[in-house]
Amino acid sequence: MRRIVGLAWGLGLLVAVGGCAAAGSVPGGAGDGGAVGGDPGRQREAFDERAAEVAGAWRPGPEWSSGYLPLQDATVLTGQPGFDAGTEAAFRAGWYRDQIALPTDVPADGAIRFPDGALTVPLISAAEAYRQLDQGDPPPCEGRPRGPRTPEPTVGARPDDPVSTQAACIPLTVTGATLGTAEVRTSRGVAAVPAWIFTVAELTSPVARLAVAPRAVTAAPGPATPNRPLPAGVAGADQLRRVDGARLTYTVGMGACDSGPTALVRESGDVVVVGGGVARGAGECIDLAVLKPVTVTLAAPLGKRPVLDVATGRVLTLTTH
Repeated sequence: MRRIVGLAWGLGLLVAVGGCAAAGSVPGGAGDGGAVGGDPGRQREAFDERAAEVAGAWRPGPEWSSGYLPLQDATVLTGQPGFDAGTEAAFRAGWYRDQIALPTDVPADGAIRFPDGALTVPLISAAEAYRQLDQGDPPPCEGRPRGPRTPEPTVGARPDDPVSTQAACIPLTVTGATLGTAEVRTSRGVAAVPAWIFTVAELTSPVARLAVAPRAVTAAPGPATPNRPLPAGVAGADQLRRVDGARLTYTVGMGACDSGPTALVRESGDVVVVGGGVARGAGECIDLAVLKPVTVTLAAPLGKRPVLDVATGRVLTLTTH
C-alpha cells in the first residue's frame, strides 16, 4: 500500500505511526497470524490464542488486593454535567480558571472505603488538587471567552474555523471547593475515595479530583506481552471509556484506511482481555492511526476483574478524556 504522510481528522484521537496497519499488527502473511486480516473467523482464532497468553501471564502482586490501585482517571464527574460542545471540550482538555482562593493546607489523613474494608491514606490540599486538574488554557478564538492567561495561537488555526469557534476557547470556572468522596473503580472494586469536589459555574454537577497523595497510590502491574507481534487483522485496545455492569466500551487503535473494528474479547473469572478485528485498507493511505470505539457485552458483570489490552498486556484504566 502506498502511504501519504499527513494530517487527517477521524473518530477519536489521531496518532502518527508508520503505516496504515492497526497498531502493533503486521501485514498479512507475516508474523504469527498469517493472512487473517480479512477473515473474521481466523481473526477470532488468532485473537483467542494471543489473549489466552496475555491472560495466562497476568500476575498481580499482593497490593492488588490490599492497597489502593485506582482503575480510572483521577478526575471524576459526580453527576450529569449538562455539557454543550464547548464545555465538553473544555472538560476533556482540562481547561479551568479559578475564581476563589484555594486552600493550601493539607488535610488530615482520610479513609478509602472498599467493599472489603477500609484503608487510611494521606491526602493533598485543594490547591494541589486544582493544580493537577487544570491542564492549561484553551487556544484563543475570536468572539469567545478566554482564560486569565494568553496562550500562543494553535498552529494552523483560523478565526473562521467552525470547530475552533464553537467547541474550544471556553475554560471552566471553579467557584467552590469542598472535601468529600467520589466513587472510583479500583482493583478492589468500586470504592468511596476522598476527593476535592469543585463547583463549576458552567456545569450542572461538580467535578471531583481525587485527593489521595501520590505516595499512597499503588502502581498497576507491568504488562506481560508475548514475545511476538500481533497477528494480522488483530488490533490492540487503547482506552476503556465506559463500564456499565457487563457492558464495556473501549477504543481500538487501527490504521486510518483500515475498516472496522469489531470487538474481540476473551473473559475468565479473573481477567478480561480485549482488542479489535480490522481489515487492512488498500491503495493510498494517510500515515496515521485512529482510535475508534467499540462496545461488547460480557457473559457476567465486570466486577473486580481487570481489563487487559491484547497487544501490550497492560491494564486499561477508565478514562473520561
